[in-house]
Amino acid sequence: MKNFRIKAWRFIKRLFLFLLISHLVYLILLKWIDPPITATQLWSFLSGHGLARDYVDIQEISPNACYAVIASEDQLFPDHDGFDWKSIQKAIEYNKRKPGRIKGASTISQQVAKNVFLWQGRGWIRKGLEVYFTFLIEHVWGKRRILELYLNVSEMGDGVFGIEAAARRNFKKPAKNLTRAEAAMIAASLPNPKKFTIRPMSGFVMIKYPWIMQQMNNLDGDPDIQKIVFPPKTTAETKKK
Repeated sequence: MKNFRIKAWRFIKRLFLFLLISHLVYLILLKWIDPPITATQLWSFLSGHGLARDYVDIQEISPNACYAVIASEDQLFPDHDGFDWKSIQKAIEYNKRKPGRIKGASTISQQVAKNVFLWQGRGWIRKGLEVYFTFLIEHVWGKRRILELYLNVSEMGDGVFGIEAAARRNFKKPAKNLTRAEAAMIAASLPNPKKFTIRPMSGFVMIKYPWIMQQMNNLDGDPDIQKIVFPPKTTAETKKK
């Protein structure tokens, strides 16, 4: 019995070490490669909702889409360390006052951590893992890569994942050609893309997308956002021109 416990403990330690190293290696690799599939995408496919996606580099995405999701989901994205602590505190207070309703305060970084590494849900274990992965991607990937993956893995329609697939599904064009209004419509659907449809346009999207466009106007010229969306050209790129 004693030998069994020793062997079991050794196995658990080796398994833990393997999982620790493998997930860190995977996370580092995702700085340059796209995730083969996410839990949400797999469930969408298995549950019959389909899986339409087409990963594209951020250079192939209209700046309008970048501004639209920042304006709609996380206007402090360039400034925070992955967590909007004021919004989190407000959400906690709101949920205490109205326990029958749930108000979230997830940043773009937190949503990417959840969408890439975890599953949908509100359990404390998942939330704790979300905090852990958010901390890691903020320090390993950087803001531009986080935004790029957000635009590629987020569900933007029933079984539609990523801005490229959403642009082609709704507007019959690639993501790089999205107008401000079209990008704002897609961003407006993000809270619940299965319910808040663009074609046909739901009442929620109809009301929210003009607000998003106004917020995009307010964010125009923000130097911190511009550094993410339009990073400085390298010396090599300048010489090519």
